[in-house]
Amino acid sequence: MLRTDRQIRLGQAALLLFILVCWEVLPRADIVPKLFVPPLSEALGALARYHQDYLAQLPTTLLEIAAAYGIACGGGVILGMLIASSARARRMSLPVLRSAYAVPLVVLYPVMMVWFGIGIGSKIGFAVIFAFIPTLLTTVAGVAALNPALLETGRAYGAARWQQILYIQIPASLPTLVGALRLGGALVIVGVIVAEMLGAVGGLGFLITRYRTLLNSPGVYGGIILVLIITGGHEVLLRRLEQRIERFRA
Repeated sequence: MLRTDRQIRLGQAALLLFILVCWEVLPRADIVPKLFVPPLSEALGALARYHQDYLAQLPTTLLEIAAAYGIACGGGVILGMLIASSARARRMSLPVLRSAYAVPLVVLYPVMMVWFGIGIGSKIGFAVIFAFIPTLLTTVAGVAALNPALLETGRAYGAARWQQILYIQIPASLPTLVGALRLGGALVIVGVIVAEMLGAVGGLGFLITRYRTLLNSPGVYGGIILVLIITGGHEVLLRRLEQRIERFRA
């Protein structure tokens, strides 16, 4: 098992190194135009050169991500658990939710700006809408797939609905819930950055748009590197949570 994990980590490191080398070599060899993709060294140089600008905008983006994450992922998981615990609720709500998710959500951002203004409220609102339904649907799908015998056993012992959810459904569906958080968190980050790029007075997305307008490609990719660091940090936290869950279930 340890050998397999080591091989997986080595494979991941090799893939990352290959991507980074291509990022540096292909633009310098003029295989990819530097205006579209600058070399990695230039993007890192811009990150260092404009670090004060990035650091000034980073707290805004992190605040928006944290708020949207708590609402979208927390609310999506809780409501998903409640819907999944009732077959009638699933039949009533899932067709509506799936249809709503098919709507191109970007068209709702102007409405968000009218409701909440150009500040952080519209970014949080858009990211919540962007991530809430997928998180909820993933939670419902995972919890509904649990072995019905588990719930039947709980009911046989007189467990109330809330006890079935707390002591049976949640422990049995923890891996699915982490998957829902992974999907919802990624969509929250994407939603915040997209909203900041569409219209904002601060944030990493706003800074990326400003550098793009100035045709400063290294500055654009410096901001993208920061976004990748945020998503990578989110993934690391969820992996640690998964490891604790595996030890708990073992």
